[in-house]
Amino acid sequence: MLLSALVLAAALSPQDASTSGAVKSTDLPSDSAAQGAIDAGLAAFKKRRFAAAEKDFLRAKDAAPESAAPYFYLGYTYYKQAEKKRPFHPDKEKAREMFAKAYSIDPGFRPVWGERVPKS
Repeated sequence: MLLSALVLAAALSPQDASTSGAVKSTDLPSDSAAQGAIDAGLAAFKKRRFAAAEKDFLRAKDAAPESAAPYFYLGYTYYKQAEKKRPFHPDKEKAREMFAKAYSIDPGFRPVWGERVPKS
């Protein structure tokens, strides 16, 4: 289970750090505090500032506990913090738990790593 979550996370990693970090409005409820925290967390994550990203994603989780997005991004942050550590490091278990929580909330959740919304 842990391995499949980590493989999934690696497959969904950000591809272009130069794009906007905005999350689509369908990823979060209409809570601007949660949206702002997710945006700040993604910006920090893309700069590899994982401790700052973790704080932002925790704020988003507190603001929108019914949303899958904060749990997913928090899980991926935990994974990146533990990536170079031993295979069964406790932080990787925290990552697995966050991924599981995200997909239990929304089984169809798809992370947004700076996808640009087409201009109308």
